[in-house]
Amino acid sequence: MRAVKKVVRKIVRIDPEKCDGCGACVSACPEGALQIVNGKATLVKESLCDGLGACIKECPKGAIVIEEREAEPFEPPSHHALQVDVRTSKVEPRAKSGIANWPVKLELVNPRAPFLSGRELVVSADCAPFVYRDFIPNFAGKVVVSGCPIFGDKALYRDKLMGMIKHNDVRSLKVVRMEVPCCSELAKIAREALERSGKEINLEEFIITIDGNIKAV
Repeated sequence: MRAVKKVVRKIVRIDPEKCDGCGACVSACPEGALQIVNGKATLVKESLCDGLGACIKECPKGAIVIEEREAEPFEPPSHHALQVDVRTSKVEPRAKSGIANWPVKLELVNPRAPFLSGRELVVSADCAPFVYRDFIPNFAGKVVVSGCPIFGDKALYRDKLMGMIKHNDVRSLKVVRMEVPCCSELAKIAREALERSGKEINLEEFIITIDGNIKAV
């Protein structure tokens, strides 16, 4: 593999001591250069950072600065997502998913994101939409966030959800999880977040069976 020649240019630097992993900078980065890794904002790909610092004003901890150093040249990502119809090999624009937001990973969603206000919030296990074929039709128009209570940071999930409920006019909370025992932790996290938020909104729990059916608790 040919090495990428680096150039001296402006690029962001994140102070891990100041970063609290809130994810506000991730949502503010239009190029997708930032992600939450091990609970901290991280520049995951230098070539996606334009060095303009749209993320800086969104960071409540002042953990991001612009510095000038050697880095990979900036290469803007393509904003024209395509998919291939395998039956015709025709390339077509990707259809809208029907949910009200992006990103969906709980680690990446800003708790003060404007798309949260006035919406129903669905907290889904990562694997639930793959097993339940009618996930999108049933939850279209709602804000969906996803996570895994086994592989994710449960304290981070709880605090993120608490912030979403506390700082926004969230109309209701729905938890969609698998029927396996380990996934029940997701409902517990959601209940704790709701209690800590100080809000009183309706919480519903839905279980997806391993054969792809859904039932309310």
